[in-house]
Amino acid sequence: MQAEFNFFQHWYPLSPIEDLDPQRPVPVTLLGIRLVIWKPRSSENYRVFLDQCPHRLAPLSEGRIDDKTGNLMCSYHGWEFDDQGICTHIPQAENPEVTAKNQQNFCVISFPVRQANDLLWVWPDAKTPELAANTPLPLSPQVDAKKGFVWSSFVRDLEYDWQTLVENVADPSHVPFAHHGVQGNRENAQPIPIKIIQSTANLIEADTSGRFQTSISFEPPCRLEYAINLPNSDKQIGLVTYCIPVLPGKCRIVAQFPRNFAKTFQRLTPRWWEHIKTRNQVLDGDMMLLNQQEYLLQQKQLSESWKTAYKLPTGADRLVIEFRTWFDKYCHGQLPWEEVGIGNTETKINDNRLEMLDRYKQHTQHCSSCRTALKNLERLQIGLLAYFVITVSGVAILPDDLRIKVGLPLIITALLGMGVYSWLKFSLIPKFYFVDYIHAEK
Repeated sequence: MQAEFNFFQHWYPLSPIEDLDPQRPVPVTLLGIRLVIWKPRSSENYRVFLDQCPHRLAPLSEGRIDDKTGNLMCSYHGWEFDDQGICTHIPQAENPEVTAKNQQNFCVISFPVRQANDLLWVWPDAKTPELAANTPLPLSPQVDAKKGFVWSSFVRDLEYDWQTLVENVADPSHVPFAHHGVQGNRENAQPIPIKIIQSTANLIEADTSGRFQTSISFEPPCRLEYAINLPNSDKQIGLVTYCIPVLPGKCRIVAQFPRNFAKTFQRLTPRWWEHIKTRNQVLDGDMMLLNQQEYLLQQKQLSESWKTAYKLPTGADRLVIEFRTWFDKYCHGQLPWEEVGIGNTETKINDNRLEMLDRYKQHTQHCSSCRTALKNLERLQIGLLAYFVITVSGVAILPDDLRIKVGLPLIITALLGMGVYSWLKFSLIPKFYFVDYIHAEK
């Protein structure tokens, strides 16, 4: 009998390291477990703890990193914990020995972590650190500067389940339609026959034929990668996605986009610009479709299998079939929510587009590049408005003989500034918050 797949005994990337704030604790959820990421002042590496103070169970993610000790301090009663999760200080203790004698009882649960390929990784089973130490990270061979690749990283929370995300990424044939005008063109859609090369409990590999020679690999539970060779050249472009189960009906994608050409262009393009122009648009295009698809599949699975609920007649559906078969065989078609005390709740259709396509909540607040760019653009917006008001007021009190010679050029620059202000307010800055995606208008 095949052993069940253990979701907790695998490495997961929580975030690109560049998006973490070393000055404050960061909350994150993985497999229903509330975690806190923080960086001790004395260490170059981040730590991941259970987001729960052992004193009165307050969230440590609401705490702070103490200025003097560099340890993680709970903001409820001031208990402090070092980089191993050991309690080092209890302000309320009448006798300092109370802390020393009860270190094991008062410690925070700490999880194994690693930093590699610009990502922070966690092993969500604190009881098996030895197994974690001997288990390799699911790294992409394309995210390797020694092989001539450059890449960028992206993260976003999504309003549908992990299995829906994996199934969607494993389906290249939706791109010309769901992402028309962004990553594909519906007029160029064609059959994409997929051939399964191997399928085991720990790896599914497939190839596609057509204009581009593409290899697809799924290393459960999270790495799903495309390696695309451009025709008649040694140029290669990749899509490396890590599909992170968060909660029932919630997941997170951590993605990296490697390529071995156009390296200067890659370095010169601001990361935030790429996010608002392309990366977020791609996920916007899927969001409403997948939330409703997930709900309808759950309803049908109350009385039938996905095998009859879906109609999958073409070779383009082969990898979706393989993933669903793997999920049934090794996971019984379920994620381990009950093991963390969460019921496998039913997804509901959410027609609130402002909530479903909330770029700020799902991405901007997590992304250091977009957060910083947004802050700077909003400051520029205020500066342009202030410049306009000050300039108009100043020109109004100029002597008549200076209003044309000095005042007119100033007014022109102020008006140009208001043009930039309007572009920022009504076009650019909204892209960090919300952009409606209506397929009928694409």
